[in-house]
Amino acid sequence: MSQSNPDALAGYRKPYPGSQPPYIHPPYASTVLRGVGSDPIAIPVTLSEVTGPTLDRLTLGEHAADLTAGFAGEPLGERIIVSGRVLDENGKPVRNTVVEVWQCNAAGRYLHAGDQHDAPLDPNFKGTGQVLTDAHGHYRFKTVKPGAYPWRNHYNAWRPAHIHFSLHGAGIGQRLVTQMYFPGDPLLAFDPIYNCVPDPQAKARMVSAFDWETTQNEYALGYRFDIVLRGRKQTVWE
Repeated sequence: MSQSNPDALAGYRKPYPGSQPPYIHPPYASTVLRGVGSDPIAIPVTLSEVTGPTLDRLTLGEHAADLTAGFAGEPLGERIIVSGRVLDENGKPVRNTVVEVWQCNAAGRYLHAGDQHDAPLDPNFKGTGQVLTDAHGHYRFKTVKPGAYPWRNHYNAWRPAHIHFSLHGAGIGQRLVTQMYFPGDPLLAFDPIYNCVPDPQAKARMVSAFDWETTQNEYALGYRFDIVLRGRKQTVWE
């Protein structure tokens, strides 16, 4: 890339200090063993990382954006609708990008062999979904509010309710992962993953906002979670 065009490097600029979690955060115990001890090495991007494969609404599937559909019955728990926009650092929409989500069920149990704690599984909920942003960068999906669960990081450790987000860019080498939390959750004050971000404003951007406009009468509460890919208001990435 030409040095005479600094905007061409915008997608690869380092994040603002304090806005992202450190690689090693001792209160989050597993980072001590798996966190890197030196800065990552920049590898030049080639066409294989920035082109394809692409997805569309047909390949995602009929119920991809509705985590409560496609089963024999209704999942247990509180129905919620989560929506928002995916934006770049200038507030412009990011169109036709895949937003992938995964979460535990309302009892705090993942449908995964590694999750063996004694909360029940839900036969009508698997906890994964995908949606494409529209021409204005909007996404929207329906699910149930996830439960808190123990995670053995420290004594009496419980994860606050959260939904994992994964955003895919134009190619397989472009993927960003974050977590969305819920407003007013008392467990946030005790969670080392949420609290590993030094900047309080950046940390607050991980918490969704109750959204009256998407709340549906006698059916589901709405939450809004906007995702900013870079810049001063960049979302915290894992």
